Amino acid sequence: MPYPGRAPHGEIGTRTERRCQLTETGLGRGRGINQCFLKPDAEISDNADMSYRIRIEPSGHEFTAEPGESVLAASLRHGLAIPYSCRGGTCTTCMGKVVEGSIRYPGDELPEALDEKEDAVGQALFCLAEPTGDLVIEVREVRDTVDIAPRKLPCRVVEMEPLNHDVMRLALKLPDQDRLQFLAGQYVDILLRDGRRRSYSLANPPHDDALLELHVRDVGNGAFSGQVFGDMQEKALLRLEGPFGQFYLREDSERPALFVAGGTGFAPIKGILEHAFATGTDRRLHLYWGARTRRDLYLHQLPTHWRLEHPNFHYTPCLSEPEKDDLWEGRVGLVHNMLLADYPDLSGFDVYMAGPPGMIAVARRDFERHGLDPERLFSDAFEPAADTQTRT
Repeated sequence: MPYPGRAPHGEIGTRTERRCQLTETGLGRGRGINQCFLKPDAEISDNADMSYRIRIEPSGHEFTAEPGESVLAASLRHGLAIPYSCRGGTCTTCMGKVVEGSIRYPGDELPEALDEKEDAVGQALFCLAEPTGDLVIEVREVRDTVDIAPRKLPCRVVEMEPLNHDVMRLALKLPDQDRLQFLAGQYVDILLRDGRRRSYSLANPPHDDALLELHVRDVGNGAFSGQVFGDMQEKALLRLEGPFGQFYLREDSERPALFVAGGTGFAPIKGILEHAFATGTDRRLHLYWGARTRRDLYLHQLPTHWRLEHPNFHYTPCLSEPEKDDLWEGRVGLVHNMLLADYPDLSGFDVYMAGPPGMIAVARRDFERHGLDPERLFSDAFEPAADTQTRT
């Protein structure tokens, strides 16, 4: 039997020529849903074709940038978040200081929002600044949701891709000089013309933010999903607000992480896992994805591919009501029971769950009975839609 309450988921002149001696100290991208984002770092050397080391102060976090790659793009690629908004040099959200080393800007001209006096004292806009060697920079980092203020922005639907019979992938593009900063796993509200709003988790990781990816499930006459599966076409204009939510990867934890997705609860977990892969974490990661029938596992090939690419990642799909034609040879039952069969003692784990409220309520109870610390359980319940600010 299914869980009760099943609901939808809802980069200008070369910088000042002052150069500092930097003591050496010791971090892919793609839009397609079948791409993985982790690639090995290049060897560090004096060769201009190799990567540059960058250290952030005061945190001490380190990563590498390729020649021609902005500091911001490189940091995001390695799962480190510097505040940003436009990614085009027109605001100062990403401003910081170059402590050691030198940078350049594309076109050898200063960005619009940076003047010569600021440049002369080492201030830089890291959304466009490209290192010309190893760097030490001083800049604030985004570590929690409180560091990111929600914004209202227009967007355009640039891609509509059916993922199965009742899930549509929407790719949304913001205006050219805007980017939405978020933590992997957070959600946005789609603002409807009548004042209502519908909430959908972001399925893409922060380093891959050229387009925002939503997984929309068809719920019949839903206020937004009805448009998506009705007369909506590519190039449609929408408005959104976000990011919101506390469902994101706690990167300060060294515990193995177990993920439980129910239906389109896979969307935020997809973003979290792709972010984790980009950081190069060696934490054990195990995804359990539950659905009713085989066709409801709408991106089954993606975590299957991750399993081949990342030795620390494990994937267990399971069906609660497989059909005869599914020819299913995998696990059958409620998804949280499959996890408990493999991990009867949860005292040393972090657990992340996204999906229907009924699934989360039952799993929470049972997981705590098996030793899970309630403070190590992070969840995102997709509440049934209402005509207010409720998740869908």
